[in-house]
Amino acid sequence: MSRLSRRAAAVAVVATAALIALPAFVFAWGEAGHRLTGEAAALELPPSAPAFLRNASRQLGYLNPEPDRWRNRAERTLDPALDGATAPDHFIDMEMAPPSVLAAALKAPDRYGYLDTLAAAGVKGVVMGLLPFRMLELSQQLREDFRQWRVAPDSTKPWIEARIIDDAGILGHYVADGSNPAHTTIQYNGWTGPNPNGYATDKRFHSRFESAYVGANIKLADVVSKMDTTARLLPDLRAAIITYLHETNAQVEHLYKLDKAHPFDTNTSDVEDKAFTVDRLAAGAKMLRDVWWTAWITSGQPVPDRPR
Repeated sequence: MSRLSRRAAAVAVVATAALIALPAFVFAWGEAGHRLTGEAAALELPPSAPAFLRNASRQLGYLNPEPDRWRNRAERTLDPALDGATAPDHFIDMEMAPPSVLAAALKAPDRYGYLDTLAAAGVKGVVMGLLPFRMLELSQQLREDFRQWRVAPDSTKPWIEARIIDDAGILGHYVADGSNPAHTTIQYNGWTGPNPNGYATDKRFHSRFESAYVGANIKLADVVSKMDTTARLLPDLRAAIITYLHETNAQVEHLYKLDKAHPFDTNTSDVEDKAFTVDRLAAGAKMLRDVWWTAWITSGQPVPDRPR
C-alpha cells in the first residue's frame, strides 16, 4: 500500500463516525484550528496593509479550511481525482529523504524538478509530500494578484480584491498545515517503527490532537495573545518556508511526549498541552501574516532582471 493510501486508510478509519455528521473531510488542524489561524493572521496585519484585506478577517478565517472541504467524502466517493491530486499538497514527510537529498530537492525551480530530484535518489516525492511548493506557488500567485490590483482602474479593483481574498485564504490553509508537526513527519498518525519511549500508536492520534483537542480547548484570543505586533518582510520567501517547516518538524517528538504525559482529547486540561498547541497555531498565524505582508510589499517593488 502506498504512503498516500496508508494515510487515507488510517484517517478514514479514525474519522468515519465524524464524517457521517460533517460535510467536509476533517483533517489538518480541523475546522477550528484553521479558522483560528486565518483570522488571527488577518487581525495582526499592519495598518498599512490594504484595508479590504484587513477588514476580511472573518472571511479569511472561513476560507482557511477550504482545501479540506474539497476532500469531502461524498466527492471522493463519486470520483477520487481531486483528492488524489491535491492530497500531497498538505504535508511533507521530511524524514523520508536524507538531509542532503531533501536540501537539493527543495532548491529545484518547481515541484516537478523537486519530484525529479527525489526520484533520482530513489524517493517517491508524491508520497513524501509537496507542501513547501504549494506554499511557495500560492504565495507567488498572491503577489501577482497584488501587482495587478496596484495598477487596475477603479472599475476592476473590486474584482481583483475578491480574487486576492480568496487566494490569501487558500494560501492560509497550507501555511497553517505547516505549523502542525504531524504534517511534517512520517509519524503523522501514531508512532511507527521502533518505539523505545512508548509513544502513542493509536490511529486516532492525528485527529485527537488537531481536531478534537483544538476544537474543545483553544480560542481566538489564545492565539492572538501569542502574536507579535511586527510583520516581517521575508527577503527570501523560499528559504523562509523551508526554515519554517524544519522548525515545525523539530517539534514532532515533543508533541508525542506531551501526549504520553497527558493524552490530547476533548477533556484534556493540562497547561503544557495548551501552551504547546497555542504556540503552534500562533506560529502558523504569524507566518501567514508575514507571507501576506511580503506578497503585498514585494508586489510594489521593481522586478530584477533574470540572469540569462
